Amino acid sequence: MDDRVILRIGAKILIPFILLFALYVQFHGDYGPGGGFQAGVIFAAAFVLYALVFGLGNAVKVLPPQAVYVCGALGVMIYMGVGFVTMALGGAFLDYNVLAPDPTHGQHYGILAVELGVLVTVFGVMVALFYAFAGRRRLDL
Repeated sequence: MDDRVILRIGAKILIPFILLFALYVQFHGDYGPGGGFQAGVIFAAAFVLYALVFGLGNAVKVLPPQAVYVCGALGVMIYMGVGFVTMALGGAFLDYNVLAPDPTHGQHYGILAVELGVLVTVFGVMVALFYAFAGRRRLDL
């Protein structure tokens, strides 16, 4: 019999709301405080909570370390990709104005894409750091 029933049920209820809040912070970052970095940390915090409550082994089954490493690299590639697309469209690196006929819309699209890259990278790095530290065994010297 597991003695942490309330903790497990509470985590199952909270984790979807944490992920939803991370998405809110991500997409609200254009208009107020927040953005990719904050959303990535909040998104990673949901997985850290899952690992703390349900165990590191279960967390690794849900999100393998290889997927975490891919997230870290994929976010950087998204960020760079936006810059290369702007250069291919005739602008400077990360000149968002060329992404749409209206410069205001181009700025909006560019910032959303770059912030998505930041979210994915920060999420991957934060979870990778947690896996690295949580997976270590305590050495009694």
